[in-house]
Amino acid sequence: MKVDVLLGLQWGDEGKGKVVDVLTPKYDVIARFQGGPNAGHTLIFENQKYVLRSIPSGIFQGDKVNIIGNGVVLDPARFMEEAKSLEASGHELKDRLYISKKAHLILPTHRLLDAAYEQQKGSDKVGTTGRGIGPTYTDKVSRNGLRVGDISHNFEEKYNRLKQQHELLLKNLNFSYDLAEDEKEWLEGVAYLKEFNLIDSEHTVNQYLDKGKSVLCEGAQGTMLDIDFGSYPYVTSSNTVCSGACTGLGIAPRRIGEVYGIFKAYCTR
Repeated sequence: MKVDVLLGLQWGDEGKGKVVDVLTPKYDVIARFQGGPNAGHTLIFENQKYVLRSIPSGIFQGDKVNIIGNGVVLDPARFMEEAKSLEASGHELKDRLYISKKAHLILPTHRLLDAAYEQQKGSDKVGTTGRGIGPTYTDKVSRNGLRVGDISHNFEEKYNRLKQQHELLLKNLNFSYDLAEDEKEWLEGVAYLKEFNLIDSEHTVNQYLDKGKSVLCEGAQGTMLDIDFGSYPYVTSSNTVCSGACTGLGIAPRRIGEVYGIFKAYCTR
């Protein structure tokens, strides 16, 4: 079996979530492969509006497996807020949402760094969403990041070490902040994450394919926001094109099947 991929062809906001919702009944597995809570896939399910930022759009189909892949960056606090909102409206998540141990965590200090860097740029601002996604990918590439799997192994030590590095940067940027409340909520989110199935998603996805299961890879943002091929530097921090599904889920290029490109009649960004 091969995976199919759904992408935005502009600067995001093309209506990908709605199209995914139409396509999901045809698939066994829906997987997010890049981006973070800067995404916003809007769906109407049973006359109720939902905006999904980190959770795949197949979560409303009770018999589907949903995977957050290794290429995604995850904010435990925002994830907890999103997931508990879905659970409160009657959608059970814990038995059908799997999270990659290799997905990187957005720290509260990542969000602060995002704001500090944007402030330093003055009139040359990129227009970041301020959700800490850029600094998180920066730590990932520089091999300093925290991953979901780390929450089970010497987590406090790893977290404090990275937080101290960030606080030194914030001091050098002369950025004032109050971390206490955000950190408390974030640590609650980390504890909540432990209630989910934490997996090696690259093995899981390929095992599903080997068993003949159909997989839809759900992209976030849009092609023109790709870190390499978009309108740089006014882009996001991940690969939003089809190759992002390969690195963000651990899929070989030969296992890419159909690619659905979504666009609208006018451009916004």
